[in-house]
Amino acid sequence: MNVSGQRVVVTGGAGFIGSHVMDRLVHVGAQAVALDDLSVGLEENLAQAIAGGAELVVGDIRDEDTMHEVLDGADVVIHMACDNLRASLGNPRHTHEVNGTGTLVTALAAVRHGVKRFVYVSSSEAYGSAVTLPMAETHPLMPTTVYGASKAYGELCAQACMRTYGLPVTVIRPFNSYGPREHAAGNSAEVIPKFVARLAAGLPPVIFGDGSQTRDFTWVEETAVGIVAVTECDALVGDAVNVAHGEQVTIREIADLLGEIMQSSVAPDVGDERPGDVAHHWADTTKARELAGYEARIPIREGLERYVEWATRGDGLGRAAEADVVRNW
Repeated sequence: MNVSGQRVVVTGGAGFIGSHVMDRLVHVGAQAVALDDLSVGLEENLAQAIAGGAELVVGDIRDEDTMHEVLDGADVVIHMACDNLRASLGNPRHTHEVNGTGTLVTALAAVRHGVKRFVYVSSSEAYGSAVTLPMAETHPLMPTTVYGASKAYGELCAQACMRTYGLPVTVIRPFNSYGPREHAAGNSAEVIPKFVARLAAGLPPVIFGDGSQTRDFTWVEETAVGIVAVTECDALVGDAVNVAHGEQVTIREIADLLGEIMQSSVAPDVGDERPGDVAHHWADTTKARELAGYEARIPIREGLERYVEWATRGDGLGRAAEADVVRNW
């Protein structure tokens, strides 16, 4: 399937990764529509996409009327809207409702309107901590948090709609993305922007646990390229695929690299281990490369340099760090 000229609805399209997917869709000529309740996503994230002809619809994926209205005439759905991991630690029931019920409502609306492809964007957190490395798509799903469990449920729910109702489903498991538009404070903030924000404010980055945890970080624009490439891949319908860089790096290494890049001598602080934290994530990217022709190429240091250059324009980042509450979830 070529998405050029197709009406593609991206739930969570005003979010960090979703807005980059919208940019990519506009770039390849799709009629891109973002559905977002703007509880976390920002309309300003879509400035580039809207300038290129994309649309924004404000609504909640749990509302059946909204989903039927938005998916009427849609060719493709890329379902990304979700409650995040840290939010799930404090309010797991809400995460279940958004990620679980919201996925079911969205998938059933896609069935009703006969979409040609339903792409469920899951998460590496559905795997839990690595049993074998690198982690191929056959790795067991053993989530350690309600967030991870809700993403695993979303996979099964979408696939059940495929088997019962004939919905053409592809599951994508992205690993950790980073880059422009990522939140630096609050429940949605991830480790790289939080480290950069604190270093910019002259504060020590805070590592939860001993820093030996590994993650597979992917520059967000390359994540977006991968999501669109997999969406277009007919061979992956009915299957699940990792979208990642395919390299592991420790959290301590991230802190050290950022200290070098930002020329900071401030040593990291160490906090309590995060509840449900996974020890290791490292993706096997063979399937995405061989079937979808996707390969992320930006190495971690170059990506961090790009992010620091983007994030440290102005002084808002430092203020965000000073105002943020440091806690291990």
